Amino acid sequence: MRMRLVGPIALLVAVLISPGMSLAQGGRRNAAPSPTANLPFDPHDLHGYWDRSNGGARGMSSRPGVDVPPMTPEGQKLFNASKPGYGPRAVAPAVGNDIVGECNPQGIPRIIFFPRPVEFIQLPDKLVQVYDWHRVYREIWTDGRQLPKDPDLKRWYGYSVGHWEGNTFVVDSNGFDERTWLDMYGYPHSDEMVLQERYTRTDHDTIKLQIIVTDPKIYTKPWVSETKTFSAVQKATITRDGWFGLLEEICAPIDEVVDFNTRVRNPAAGVK
Repeated sequence: MRMRLVGPIALLVAVLISPGMSLAQGGRRNAAPSPTANLPFDPHDLHGYWDRSNGGARGMSSRPGVDVPPMTPEGQKLFNASKPGYGPRAVAPAVGNDIVGECNPQGIPRIIFFPRPVEFIQLPDKLVQVYDWHRVYREIWTDGRQLPKDPDLKRWYGYSVGHWEGNTFVVDSNGFDERTWLDMYGYPHSDEMVLQERYTRTDHDTIKLQIIVTDPKIYTKPWVSETKTFSAVQKATITRDGWFGLLEEICAPIDEVVDFNTRVRNPAAGVK
């Protein structure tokens, strides 16, 4: 049977109605304590399949609208203009302006917050993150290169380099396309944003992550996220029809923009 992508709004409703349910596409589950958490592990080894479904809120802050640094006048203007489909400022998606609703890239850090598995592939010169959601492929270079100082070509997922500070893998990124939001609540950033991610493997089955956004054009001080938690994915969680690995959860405009908007978004907003 061919799986079809469920629109993100319908998916959120399902989660809110039944927070303990399993999602057919490999999302949130009621997870029992892992029997392998106490096994020996190398804190510098991040490879494997990881899931952040139960490891923190789906935004920079655990409470949308709270614990947000003061914005600059430009930042406040952009934030006021955003019309997200989630959170305390939510509008019907059909009348919102979230570019993700038209299958545009989510960007970083927003893709990190989505409750789907991600594979970490650790190579001699880089760490690759492959996200189940949208099948995003991200390279974090560890070969000693420096970030471009003023990249002409802005990227949806930026330019990223990584290094170790003790047992913490530190990722610095810049060069972002300013059309993405930090998270699904409509918080903006500029093309001058500098992002830092700090990954620490605390046991065999757990990685802790803290994200720091530095963007003086939008926020008057750095924004430090709540701590996010990645849990090791059990094989059964991402096995379908005997096939082990990430699913192909691609946001296809032919489904999302036409089908899902027509069936769900537009009727919800009274748009014909």
